[in-house]
Amino acid sequence: MLFRVFLLLVAFLACAVPASAEKRIALTFDDVPRGPGTFMTTQERTDRLIAALRQAGVSQAAFFVNPGNLEREWGSDGAAHIDAYVAAGHVIANHSYSHGWLRTTDAAAYVTDIDRATLWLQVRPGYRPWYRFPFLDEGGEDVAKRDVVRGALAARHLSNGYVTVDSFDWYLDQLLGQAARDGRQVDRAALHDLYVEMLVENAEFQERVAHDALGRSPAHVMLLHETDIAALFIADAVAALKARGWQIVTADEAYRDPIAATEPDTTNLGGGRVTALASLRGRPASELAVPLNNQAAVGRLFNTRVLHQAEAP
Repeated sequence: MLFRVFLLLVAFLACAVPASAEKRIALTFDDVPRGPGTFMTTQERTDRLIAALRQAGVSQAAFFVNPGNLEREWGSDGAAHIDAYVAAGHVIANHSYSHGWLRTTDAAAYVTDIDRATLWLQVRPGYRPWYRFPFLDEGGEDVAKRDVVRGALAARHLSNGYVTVDSFDWYLDQLLGQAARDGRQVDRAALHDLYVEMLVENAEFQERVAHDALGRSPAHVMLLHETDIAALFIADAVAALKARGWQIVTADEAYRDPIAATEPDTTNLGGGRVTALASLRGRPASELAVPLNNQAAVGRLFNTRVLHQAEAP
């Protein structure tokens, strides 16, 4: 009798699990390898980031590589860092050779740049045939150019390494670098809190958009960058995501989601795949503006909370 009561209780609890328990997200890092940061050398950052992902229980993140960065003065050991990510269980993919804007580049030259990166990547362990547009720029309003590049990717069996959640961490890193150059005192605890808040709230926002516009929760893909801030705080950000009901999944799993099968016929692509699909379904731009995904909002919070500047009247 007690066992039957136990089974009924388990069944009730299973039905009572909130929808948030089904939230899934993969972590991906762009612009690899990056140069030295505010706090760390490139080697220190790679070591710290690998350790932080391991600590957080992230079995596989994806690192989108710009092989052209290896030609920079600080990039000579970049290949070893990329190999270290792969040895730790992570995967690598194409982010173009030189990280250019499609909207300002001839389509043929742009595709040649993709091919140049592929030549470097395809012989390396951990490679996945995904291509992520730098700046998430698929040509702006130029639909013809967009479609030429889409066709070139298909011919090369490269799938779009789209995102659904843009953490906007690159701007936080930019603000941190400027503060350091200006000799400003940085409150690291406040920086930690702002970083974690940005990742969690941007993910939660896109999850709400997906439910409202698509009627379901896709496997999300978060856009991050290989920064000192990530190396310092990604483990706590993952813990905060998990506390809000998120499951961290591999990029391999995320890119098997049904939303990967179609290329949205829209030019509203800079906000990611969920935003593009929601736009196609008639959601107005005002409802798709992510609160912590713009320079004004993040800059204000950084100034007041991290630098402790008085807010302008």
